Amino acid sequence: MNSTWNQIVYKVWSPFYDQFFNKGIFLKARREVFKDIEWVQGERVLFVGCGTGADLEYVSHNDIEITAIDFSSDMLDKAKEKFHHTNITFLQMDAQNLTFPDETFDIVIASLLLSVVPNPHKCMEEMIRVTKPKGRILIFDKFVPENQELSLFKRGIRPLISLLGTDIGLRFEQVANPFSKQLSIQTDSPIMLNGMYRKIIGVKNSV
Repeated sequence: MNSTWNQIVYKVWSPFYDQFFNKGIFLKARREVFKDIEWVQGERVLFVGCGTGADLEYVSHNDIEITAIDFSSDMLDKAKEKFHHTNITFLQMDAQNLTFPDETFDIVIASLLLSVVPNPHKCMEEMIRVTKPKGRILIFDKFVPENQELSLFKRGIRPLISLLGTDIGLRFEQVANPFSKQLSIQTDSPIMLNGMYRKIIGVKNSV
């Protein structure tokens, strides 16, 4: 995957994205991910890779300051259309190269993002960088379950699926381990498809 190809893929996906990833089991999963999240008045929240804004439906927009970014202008336009009546700030930006200062946000949220970006390690590094000490990072994504091998079938179709804009062979542990001193994982729970999709919450450690 590369950024240019992702732009093309999500330009194609944008008219249909909600029909696949904000319906049925995905809708149920998103509700499960956000049901216990506490929002504190005045907090600054960043949605990294907000897509069409599917997750924004589960957040109290009036009490917190929300910034939502996406690399795809087509996906971002869909989100803007849905939430034009809110005070959400929408920006086109690369999740691997966030232009925000260090320690800007209280909560950073990444749904179905790490498995999409060309360099998930750089994306994780950037998310941690812009999170305040003791701030939270919430991740909802698909990963190979820990201590399991990718099946022969999935190994075979992985390159093809990658052309559609996502990696089915990503391991969260490989992405997160280099940052273990900076981020403490508080929650890691299966959400969907026998643990293929997980809800992960990390807290940024104070220096």
